[in-house]
Amino acid sequence: MSNDKVLVAKLRVTIVDAATQCSERCLYQSAKWAAELASSLASQEDNLDDEDADPVEKPNSGLFSPSLDATQARLEAREKHLYLLAKSYFDCREFERCTAVFLPSGLPEGPLAVLPIAGEKIKPPKGKPRDKNFHGTPQKASPPVKPKRISEKALFLALYAKFMSGEKKKEEAQESILGPSDKTSLMNQNLVAISKSLEDYFRTVSAEQLTTGWLEYLYGIVLAKGKNDADAKRWLVRSVNLCPFNWGAWLELCDLVNDIEELVNIIPELPKNVMSMIFSLYSNQLLHQNSDHVWKSLTELEGLFPESQFLATQRALLLYHARDFEGAEVTFSNILHKEPHRLDALDHYSNILYVMGNRPKLAFLAQLALATDKFRPETCCAVGNYFSQRAEHEKAIQYFRRALMLDRNFLSAWTLMGHEYVELKNTHAAIESYRRAVDINRKDYRAWNGLGQTYEVLEMHLYSLFYYQRASSLRPLDPQMWISVANCYDKIGRPQQSIKAYKRALVAGTYYDTTTSFNSTTSNNNGSGTIPDPHLVANTLYNIACMYERLNNLPEAAAYMDMTLAQEDGNNVEHDLVVEDDGLGSNATGITKTTSKARMWLARWELSRNNLKRANQLANELCEDGIEVEEAKALIRDIRARMNSDV
Repeated sequence: MSNDKVLVAKLRVTIVDAATQCSERCLYQSAKWAAELASSLASQEDNLDDEDADPVEKPNSGLFSPSLDATQARLEAREKHLYLLAKSYFDCREFERCTAVFLPSGLPEGPLAVLPIAGEKIKPPKGKPRDKNFHGTPQKASPPVKPKRISEKALFLALYAKFMSGEKKKEEAQESILGPSDKTSLMNQNLVAISKSLEDYFRTVSAEQLTTGWLEYLYGIVLAKGKNDADAKRWLVRSVNLCPFNWGAWLELCDLVNDIEELVNIIPELPKNVMSMIFSLYSNQLLHQNSDHVWKSLTELEGLFPESQFLATQRALLLYHARDFEGAEVTFSNILHKEPHRLDALDHYSNILYVMGNRPKLAFLAQLALATDKFRPETCCAVGNYFSQRAEHEKAIQYFRRALMLDRNFLSAWTLMGHEYVELKNTHAAIESYRRAVDINRKDYRAWNGLGQTYEVLEMHLYSLFYYQRASSLRPLDPQMWISVANCYDKIGRPQQSIKAYKRALVAGTYYDTTTSFNSTTSNNNGSGTIPDPHLVANTLYNIACMYERLNNLPEAAAYMDMTLAQEDGNNVEHDLVVEDDGLGSNATGITKTTSKARMWLARWELSRNNLKRANQLANELCEDGIEVEEAKALIRDIRARMNSDV
């Protein structure tokens, strides 16, 4: 057996063990992800005898430390029957009963005022203490219940069930989506109790005792829910170092990474293994990074996990963010062909088909999703996109609402529902939908851009500028983001900043295609995502010229009008803008309304400078354009009169 095959076999056993441990702790999504990853490893010949397979396939090997802590092993053996009982309660969603199997009913309860960190004392509540029950009878303080010592696995299951119970009650307390009583500030009421229990446990664990990272993961979740991001990040980093194959911990860590600088800073603290590579790839995809390093990492991982549909999905999403809709559609289509009942990321696939205007395939996708599971948020988003493409916006909103009833934190549904409310001119509901999306994920540029467009419709340009700037910071290479910023600066009377933003859009256009990022229905022809739209380039150059005219810098305005006119033939007229000749002017626009306006402006400019020959040439070209013929004829009469008077 070669070394590579031994390493792959050991990696498979490690991931399978991780899936088993996730399943034992009722982390079903992490268990599913790990099992799929193990199944996607490079194939291995099954012609090995038992002696060769024994070192690799040893069934009782520990996950990260073959010599399991003797105390923990003894506790787990003693409470095995109770553990099976508690897990059965959890599987039946009886979370409180699951907790009560291992923890006393005296577990502290109460609302989360300030989430305490390790070692911090909770301040007593203000006001007179209440020592009577609701009948008015004096109430004796019950003696503290000393819990029986349990294993780390049992403690995790009990506290995780307590956490899930709080989440369930929080969902039950919420009203209808965007209704008058829809509460956004509700918090899990069990966080204080869980935090206190975990802090007590960590204080009692000696340095010699082994921890497996599961309780650290749960504590990180509690801290993140309590908006204590810095400490949550620290505990989650500790968790992934102790238990690298718990995908749930990596996902929580991804949510706490807000920009590429934070990602770069956290990478050195992570374990040096394949999971760190997957985390880096996934985080870069969420941050819309398309560098060569990201693609190289993806290729290396696909070589190790050639059948991984998760990695194929990351490839499709990277292409989607790069505006290569055709490539992303082909990748998603291949995934669907291999696993027709896989609904993960189906909402993104439906977005791609919507943008491409491929209604037949979108209808097929919606039908397939409904046949697979109609109570999945991804299915509802696919059906909503189908109705949106048919301009049935009320039905689309109905399905996006249904997706949010299934999962209130489903980001795509909030953003897409905001788009639909914009189409129905319901700006208040659109703003609220986008705000919910931003609250869930502040890295979603589509929601920020949607807020900017909605406030622009309301002519609140300072608000609109703020949101457009947030969107452009997330998508600095998307020219449409900078054009929106420039338009806002123009509306509030700041032409200098508008010019800078327009120039940023021209530079960004050499990296991205200029397909609009909001309800777009067009794509670049070759799907490469590197050739800017010549029509948008011409419009941007014309707008820059208008800004210079407003600043009374007419020579500079004339130079940009010349550059606008040059786009008709695809020529690159260089000026003070530093843009390489790798996209600007590479495609001809032909005669458009924008280029005709530039030609008219130049004709009048040349007439004012008494350059009658050039002015007459431009005016005659305007007559041939057939766009501003009457004004061109009037201009020709003025030019001829000037010529005759000079003679």
